Amino acid sequence: MPDTPLSKTLTAQYRYLNTPLDEWLSDKATVNPEARLLSSFHHISASVPAYKAFLSERNIDPENIKTLSHFKSLPTLTKENYILRYPLIDRLRGGNLDRVHTVAVSSGSTGTACFWPRSQADEWDVTWRFEQVFADSFQSENRKTLAVVCFALGTWVGGMYTISCCRNLTLKGYPITVLTPGNKPDEIFRVVTELGPLYDQVVLLGYPPFLKEIIDTGIAKGIDWKPLHIKLVMAGEVFSEEWRSLVAERLGSTDICFDSASLYGTADGGVLGNETPLSITIRRQLAKHPNVARELFGESRLPTIVQYDPRSRYFEEFDGQLLFSGDNGVPLIRYNILDHGGVIHWKTMLEIITKHGLSVDKRVVDNARKFPFVYVFGRSDFTVSYFGANIFSENVTVGLEQPGIQSWVTGKFVLETFEDEALNTHLRVTVELMPGETASDYRTKDVAYSIREQLLRLNSEYANYVPADYQLPEVHLLPTGHPDYFPTGVKHRYSRKNSP
Repeated sequence: MPDTPLSKTLTAQYRYLNTPLDEWLSDKATVNPEARLLSSFHHISASVPAYKAFLSERNIDPENIKTLSHFKSLPTLTKENYILRYPLIDRLRGGNLDRVHTVAVSSGSTGTACFWPRSQADEWDVTWRFEQVFADSFQSENRKTLAVVCFALGTWVGGMYTISCCRNLTLKGYPITVLTPGNKPDEIFRVVTELGPLYDQVVLLGYPPFLKEIIDTGIAKGIDWKPLHIKLVMAGEVFSEEWRSLVAERLGSTDICFDSASLYGTADGGVLGNETPLSITIRRQLAKHPNVARELFGESRLPTIVQYDPRSRYFEEFDGQLLFSGDNGVPLIRYNILDHGGVIHWKTMLEIITKHGLSVDKRVVDNARKFPFVYVFGRSDFTVSYFGANIFSENVTVGLEQPGIQSWVTGKFVLETFEDEALNTHLRVTVELMPGETASDYRTKDVAYSIREQLLRLNSEYANYVPADYQLPEVHLLPTGHPDYFPTGVKHRYSRKNSP
């Protein structure tokens, strides 16, 4: 078959529909991803005009890149030196639109939104990640499943990409029905209450804070989630294991490590990795042992931990940041996505767990896919510096998820510093209340003390850098959907810098 856009799509579709998941993710399939990486590099350097020019301007001959060591000497791509510098058309395969079937728009969290084209072949490649979650975690091959897409629908990558991949699963025989209410609460409640009881399980797919809001509001409306056997697929934000436990309790979850999974996905590269029962089990153990987590990751906050297929997306750690390479819609080589994190080999991770005596269910280990791990903190510009201590939103989140507080806050907050009239710096946390809840001095103090307690427990910089008189944050409690801090319909940001 000639190398055409149609042939690429049909080949990817045929391979996916006719290859069992166990065969695709077997040990043999993971052998020598480096050879595949080098082959992909040579194909991209020859077929993508922008990358060909990028190398030529730096006097790099692709023919000299023959080993993994050579590959790791290549300059990194960034949004500034590549995406914003070269025209979109030149960043595509063949320098044309032949393989562009849809286009997503990034959220613009770093200042400039970008267009990210992709083909149907790219979506078939990412569908493997969805199948891994629905099969390994949710056992959807044997359960009638209602998949309710709660991501915003439109040009953003989350909703439409998720719909495509879930529909691809149905073509492989999974008994899944896909509904697409998007981020419309009333439609979600109607779908879940009227259709949910007809299925063995209901999977809600969306951003973590929004799903929690749906769950909490549903409870307030009298919805009993437990008989619906709710599963969650999440993306876009790091959350704590206390958050997962809280949500699981409200849903009546019976097996936390198999009832939810977070995807590490971006508009730039699609789904790069996914949580697995093993990665969740390990993360929950590390949440109970913050000293081990700090030793392993070098920071006080707990990152998202996922496994990834190095044949699809190849990760490297470079100066504490993650680089990935992938022949996706816009092919990228050693692209710096500005996420802080690192890579841990499968065997290395298990050796670390064993060394520290952490408890991991043998059943989970024996059935796990032997793929490497990547851990992701997210971008450093979402932190606040206070007396030289980096305050991470993940640390504050834990303070809001403590008993006695979690029932009347949504989990959303804004972290910022400000100067008083004497030009002394203070830490402020503005917290969103659940619908119908009101602020009080008692509640405000409870939140402030809880946040301080968790910051001192989890963040050694906070405990050692911040003077005792400044460790208690100033807390403001605001009603649900406050337009200045918690506007509806937009992606929430957890920090602000240099507040007045």
